[in-house]
Amino acid sequence: MLKLGVILGFSISFLLGGCVNQHPDKEQASTKETVADKNSSADIDINSMLKITDKSEKAAVESAKEKVKKLGRNPRIIATSPATADICDKLNIDLAGVCSSTVSTIPSRYKNVKKIGTAMSPDMEIVSSVQPDWILSPSSLKSDLKPKYEAIDTEWAFLNLKSVQGMYRSIQELGIIFDREKEADSLINEFVAFYKKYKSENKTKSHPKVLILMGLPGSYIIATPNSYVGNLVELAGGENVYSDTKQEFLTVNTEDMKKKEPDIILRAAHAMPKQVIKMFNDDFKKNDIWKHFNAVKEGRVYDLSYDKFGMSATFKYKEALAELKQYFERR
Repeated sequence: MLKLGVILGFSISFLLGGCVNQHPDKEQASTKETVADKNSSADIDINSMLKITDKSEKAAVESAKEKVKKLGRNPRIIATSPATADICDKLNIDLAGVCSSTVSTIPSRYKNVKKIGTAMSPDMEIVSSVQPDWILSPSSLKSDLKPKYEAIDTEWAFLNLKSVQGMYRSIQELGIIFDREKEADSLINEFVAFYKKYKSENKTKSHPKVLILMGLPGSYIIATPNSYVGNLVELAGGENVYSDTKQEFLTVNTEDMKKKEPDIILRAAHAMPKQVIKMFNDDFKKNDIWKHFNAVKEGRVYDLSYDKFGMSATFKYKEALAELKQYFERR
């Protein structure tokens, strides 16, 4: 039986022409270069970014909508991450299964819903027992989870939560598929109004050069504009010193970082924030090269709040941008 795999709100850099995949055995990715690829987020009209204009994208979303209609009942849906569960909650979508989490709060409306395991490793026996019609997951876990979903009789959709814009594009498409367009339009209009005001209030502010370190206990990597934290930095007006790449994260030595000479260094945690902060503090004390960074000498190194700067876009982006604004204005 041919199942319908959909990748929602997919983007390359700030291009939000959604990439969709109607066949689970074929990957589809947009390679078109548009003006949106070349300009910063501040130069892009938010309204136009959220319009679905690509014919294949429209066709896939409409096909998914028809699949839901043909069920003749409310679809049984599983949200496998806290971020996707939050989106479902905002769209007033009931769930048949939801992830468990020790670090994030799952919306209270799902407190009695079947728990299917963690976002990184859902228990597929439990998932299968729920008999879902659809499974919703973040696109960052697609390579790990897609083969598992293909092994059971269900549809699936991966949401692009690598940027705030991608999240809202995913919301728009979920609204169409699951007959929640009114709720989706309300959320999108709120975002458009917020961002226009935010951009207007900050258009005269300086644009610091920013280095973003994403840490795990024992190691760290560089976050680029293609990651969620990197997206927030660019929305806030920062200039990522590692922007010339399509990758989300990079492994770079400190000598190369020093050549970039960032105005600000931001440190974020992928997990275990207390251990990661300790790791960063120890490394900045023991590794002699850090004391030569101007950002370190001038006290412009900041640890980002773990609950606002995760791996997936969430509705806490407003608080995250407010936090970044404080750091940027301390220069």
